[in-house]
Amino acid sequence: MCSTRACTEGRKPISTSIGESDFPVPIEDRYFEDYVPNCVYEYGSITISEQEILEFAKKFDPQPFHTDPEAASHSPFGGLIASGWHTASVMMRLFADHYLSRVASLGGPGVDELRWHKPVRPGDSLRIRVTVLEAERSGSKPDQGLVRSFVEVFDQEGNPVMELTVMNILLGREAGSTAI
Repeated sequence: MCSTRACTEGRKPISTSIGESDFPVPIEDRYFEDYVPNCVYEYGSITISEQEILEFAKKFDPQPFHTDPEAASHSPFGGLIASGWHTASVMMRLFADHYLSRVASLGGPGVDELRWHKPVRPGDSLRIRVTVLEAERSGSKPDQGLVRSFVEVFDQEGNPVMELTVMNILLGREAGSTAI
């Protein structure tokens, strides 16, 4: 468990087990103040099937190495791979299901430094590790804050497949308790 005290005392980030008991409060009661810099959380996994890769790619990223197993076998990848955007979508599912507040999230201004390190293939199981980098209260909207989080996506063997920095705007606890 990443306790607020441990994270703010400058200790090495603490990894937690998979689940929602990692934060001091459940996701349904999580506000800006609960995102403490240097805390690390891990969630997963989601297994990607060949059918899911094909369906996603045909709809959103119709390149042959995503949509045609035969053509993919002759590509530089040597076989079918998931679209990087599919990988990002799986990351977002895990992020939204386990990390991002269900009561205080107000969206976000963007993502920085998205990198794909290794192709995701049929049968790969993905998990995420999220590190709270920064939590800054807004000067113009003191009932809100910006949380910057570094998200790493790993396959079942622990190989990094993607990383990015996500920014989210969250309501503070007092603002959330008075919201209608």
